[in-house]
Amino acid sequence: MKIGELARRSGLSAHTIRYYERIGLLPYADRDRSSQRNYDASMLIWIEFLGRLKTAGMPIRDMLRYAALRERGAGTEAERCEILVQHRERIRAHVADLQACLLVLDTKIAGYGDQKQRTKEL
Repeated sequence: MKIGELARRSGLSAHTIRYYERIGLLPYADRDRSSQRNYDASMLIWIEFLGRLKTAGMPIRDMLRYAALRERGAGTEAERCEILVQHRERIRAHVADLQACLLVLDTKIAGYGDQKQRTKEL
C-alpha cells in the first residue's frame, strides 16, 4: 500500500510515517518503479503496537531500542521481552499512583456530599 493509504488506515500522517522511518521506528519501505513507498499490510500491526507503547508512556529511546532489536530478528527475543517487562513495571507503578490520586479525589468529593447533606438537615 502507498503512504497515503497507510496514513489513512493507521491514523498517522504521511509526515509522521516518514519521520518514523527516518529515526528508525519503522523500517524503510520498499520502493516501486516510480520510487514511491510501498508498504506491506503487516506494517499496520507494527504501527498499532508503537501507538500502544507511546500511549503507555514508553520513552522514544526505548521504542527505538526495541525497534532495532526487532529489526535484527531472531536471537533478540529475550532483550525485547526485558524492555517490555521493565516498562510494564513502570506502568504498574504509575497506575498505583493514579489509584492513590483517585482515592484522594473520591474522599474529597464524598466530603462535599456530606457537607451538602448536613446543610439540608439544618
